[in-house]
Amino acid sequence: MITKSALAIQLSKLNVFTKAKVRLEQYPTDSEIAATMLWDAYMQGHIEDKILADLGSGTGILGIGAILLGAKHVYFVDADREVLDILRENIARLEIPVKKYKVLNKKISEINIPYYVQIKADVVIQNPPFGTKEKHIDKQFLEKAFTIAPVVYSLHKLTSDKFITAVARDNGFKEELINKFEFPIKASMKHHKKKVEKVKVGCWRLMK
Repeated sequence: MITKSALAIQLSKLNVFTKAKVRLEQYPTDSEIAATMLWDAYMQGHIEDKILADLGSGTGILGIGAILLGAKHVYFVDADREVLDILRENIARLEIPVKKYKVLNKKISEINIPYYVQIKADVVIQNPPFGTKEKHIDKQFLEKAFTIAPVVYSLHKLTSDKFITAVARDNGFKEELINKFEFPIKASMKHHKKKVEKVKVGCWRLMK
């Protein structure tokens, strides 16, 4: 059985974005934060032998971590074809069996609509855009997650707490803030003035 610290080390070795896109708010999820988020879900019985969906998966740190913790199957969903190529490189390097995952190059709006892509899972794990570039995109991710699974683990800015409570209750979910982090965003775009900017974020567990 892999330990939490070993999981963080494994995740730190994954390839990340080579050309981050501002409009998509592409910031690599810190490996320690990802490991903590996943470990909490694992200890609640929400990963091992479960079907998960990693929405806005990027290069796959959350979904791959879930597979390393014994997930039965993971759907990786992202709108950016280029980052999914990096995800596939990470999957190949770890020699993850094909039966363990499915990669979907889709926008979040294209999931679970009539006559289109349908996903059902036991749990959703996600680090969605914070909504600084596209207004309400974080709400779209949450609402879509609620159509996929009865349990959702989601990262958001701590200042979003009232908004998350409202969206959860409007959709029949109970929310709980289970962790607080200082999310490091390394300078990767022209508008960044610091080498590392730390943003206060939280991990919410939302349950039907």
